[in-house]
Amino acid sequence: MLNYGYSEEGTPGSVRDLTLWRRILGYSVRYKGALALAIMLALAVSISTLIMPQLMQRGIDDYILATGQASDLRVQGLGRIVLQYSALVVLIFICTFAQMVLLEWVGQSVMHRMRQDLFIHLTSLDLRFFHSQPAGRLVTRLTNDIQNMHEMFTSVMVVLFNEALKLAGIFVFLFWMNARLAMAMFIFAPIALGATWLFSRLARDRFRDIRIQLAKINAFLAENLGGISVIQAFGAQMRSSALFQALNEGYLRRTFSQIKVFGIFMPFTEMLGSIAIAVIVWYGGGEALRGSLTIGELAAFITYMRLFFQPLRELSQNYSIVQSAMASAERIFETLDVRPEILPQAQESGLALAAGAAASGTGGCEIQYRDVDFGYIPDELVLRGVNLTIRPGETVALVGATGAGKTSMIALLTRFYDPVAGAVLICGQDIRTMPLKDLRGRIGLVMQDIFIMPDTVLANIILDQPHDEARLERILSQTGLHRFIERLPEGLQTRIGEGALSLSLGEKQLLSFVRALYRDPEILILDEATASIDSESENLLEQAISAGFANRTSVVIAHRLSTIRRADRIVVMDQGRIVEIGGHDELLARDSRYRELVRIDLQEG
Repeated sequence: MLNYGYSEEGTPGSVRDLTLWRRILGYSVRYKGALALAIMLALAVSISTLIMPQLMQRGIDDYILATGQASDLRVQGLGRIVLQYSALVVLIFICTFAQMVLLEWVGQSVMHRMRQDLFIHLTSLDLRFFHSQPAGRLVTRLTNDIQNMHEMFTSVMVVLFNEALKLAGIFVFLFWMNARLAMAMFIFAPIALGATWLFSRLARDRFRDIRIQLAKINAFLAENLGGISVIQAFGAQMRSSALFQALNEGYLRRTFSQIKVFGIFMPFTEMLGSIAIAVIVWYGGGEALRGSLTIGELAAFITYMRLFFQPLRELSQNYSIVQSAMASAERIFETLDVRPEILPQAQESGLALAAGAAASGTGGCEIQYRDVDFGYIPDELVLRGVNLTIRPGETVALVGATGAGKTSMIALLTRFYDPVAGAVLICGQDIRTMPLKDLRGRIGLVMQDIFIMPDTVLANIILDQPHDEARLERILSQTGLHRFIERLPEGLQTRIGEGALSLSLGEKQLLSFVRALYRDPEILILDEATASIDSESENLLEQAISAGFANRTSVVIAHRLSTIRRADRIVVMDQGRIVEIGGHDELLARDSRYRELVRIDLQEG
């Protein structure tokens, strides 16, 4: 992963970072024609702006003060100057409008592509990455940081060129008109440029502080709004409000600090510009009285000096935007450079098919855990020396106290993580040598926490699978889940999720089970699938589970005896180890850890 020298709490990078600029411009290379046209339009605007004071000078010297000419000729000449001036105004308007439309189109297109790339990349990363990254921080990447990039493309890239060109043009015109007066004005340039540089540095640091604080606020909001039920249940609203108030006030302080910098710089440049004009009036007025400078040239000089300070203000403010965008770009590309630890194997499809063929006719697929050690943090193992073989078509229940390692066994089987040592095999093949899509396509996973897309019931069931009406009807009929679908207002076309029909927890579990079976998996995994649902939904789900287990290798994590009893074997886990294996009656008949767990479960029930 490339390191640009920036993190949320690190040192800000530099606008001179060529590596970063190459990657930023890489997103805009397909729009190089539009950007080139925008630069040409900016050039036309700058040249037109610089010509306008010259027209003013000609109007004053050649016509207004030309007392030797006839009045009608002077009026006609002024009319021509006004027409030329008006034509430039219209040209500037048209070019500026076209430039804004072009830059907005480029900026929106780049932002769309970058956000899409970032989202696709995030969905490909391992769960370990998301455990180390607050959700709010990732949301900031996809929203605020991408928006900063948009501002740079639309407000800065061509504007910086435009204003720099305008500054150079002003110097050329000033020295061409009157070199002595231009040299007198040149003493203001170092002061103005120094103030601009200082402002840019101060504004950059404050912009960065604001972005960091905003990321903290987003992370806090994502965590607290996601757990609002817990906050309300335990009366933690006041504490959450106090924590948010501290974050919010921190954001306010940083914003006011930025405003103070702007509040000092803007009046300072205005004051400097006023002093410069006063010097021009004093010195240039004397030159005009001595006949070394015309009144028109003096007026043009004053206009150019007014124009001189405007680009400085624009450059300083846009420099701050560039710094903010560069910081955002660093965060975006650092995220894009994160590589998943679990990489899909570039395996020939024949090998995957061979593994599938080994299971055909056996009613499922054999699962093996061989000397497996695993920890979410490498030095803190949660599974130690696990050895387990689950036969094809067998149903195995994993039981144990919270933290015993049951869910970790499932996480390894679905390859959300890889073991620290040992291997997990399906049909005799190490799953690390199988393409991820093939592996997960052969597993149907039903979890306690169900993901619901804001779409129809049908779309939530089939997901990435092709729509097969016959297969769906068969599953609904065999499992008895057609009764669940019939209760919905529009059946399979009922829209659910955010902004639509809200399903109960039991209904979500039923939907998740249909989703898993629709994949026609060789391996079915139920991770607390019947926890915390009502009796009616449980009865319906139990019927579906009985049908779903047929001809599949099934792994069940459950606390309810009704689900555990159905298992062919029960695997009892404790502190990351398998301590007992046997049937329900067999384990109850002896003084076992399982019997103790059943006793506790009955007491709690």
